[in-house]
Amino acid sequence: MRKEWMEKDYYAERGVTKDADQKEIKKAFRKLARQLHPDNNPGDAEAEGRFKEINEAYDTIGDEDSRKEYDHVREMGYFVGGPAGNQQYVRVEDLFGGGFSGGGQAQDLFGGLQDLFGGGRRQARPQKGQDVSGSITLSFHEALTGPTKEFGVGTDTVKVKIPKGVADGTKVRVKGKGGPGANGGPSGDLYVDVHVGEHPTFGRIGKRDLTIDLPVTFSEAALGAVISIPTLNGTTKIKVPAGTQPGATMKLTGKGVETARATGDLLVTIKVVVPTDVSDDERGALETLKEAESTRNPRKHLGV
Repeated sequence: MRKEWMEKDYYAERGVTKDADQKEIKKAFRKLARQLHPDNNPGDAEAEGRFKEINEAYDTIGDEDSRKEYDHVREMGYFVGGPAGNQQYVRVEDLFGGGFSGGGQAQDLFGGLQDLFGGGRRQARPQKGQDVSGSITLSFHEALTGPTKEFGVGTDTVKVKIPKGVADGTKVRVKGKGGPGANGGPSGDLYVDVHVGEHPTFGRIGKRDLTIDLPVTFSEAALGAVISIPTLNGTTKIKVPAGTQPGATMKLTGKGVETARATGDLLVTIKVVVPTDVSDDERGALETLKEAESTRNPRKHLGV
């Protein structure tokens, strides 16, 4: 839990009301992110600062669980300081070891008093500590490396190893690194929601496969060609067979995302580019082609 939760109104920063649903919050974030992204505002320190602020806000109220904690903390007015960390959230109940959760130590306390006046005494049962949730945003390339990040949990700093090749939306669990247990019970767990940014060139399908649209000329598709294509690890060559149709997909095995279990593939979709302006030489060649294929009717199956 950060002190900023008490000082900052993340709803106002995002331009939404406190009653906004998650869909409205996500829509507002995307709009602001596009406006303030450093790529669209090169050299603008103010825009860069605002971009970081809305990301911080989204990390908190863009997730339903952390949003509930944020709202609760601001309503109750509680704050716990901790070491500087990355995306740290701790539930208010952790301040009291679960004493305000509707059970646990509160029940044990009053149960113990009843036993005392009744002439007996019972032993409090061990209770697991509260789970703690946080989130982090990684760039596409950073996610490929499997970085180690630090999170503040109470007064402790927890190092979390993010899996190599992690996909957007992955939830990483660190057992026993949440809130402390009560009466000898085990500690809770730390859950980290991982958000991964998009790649400017590649799309992603599932955990490991990547996609790319490959523009080719008409002659390259019709006659075939060997074409250079980017991958995560540099440039490679791909053979486009003669007669390749627009929208055809080819697979480059092992050129996708590498994870601990396997490496995905790169799926290449052919996009035939039709020129909007042609030179005199190109026009002459096209006229010759047009005449040569005058007997060819690609719409014959349509009856026209």
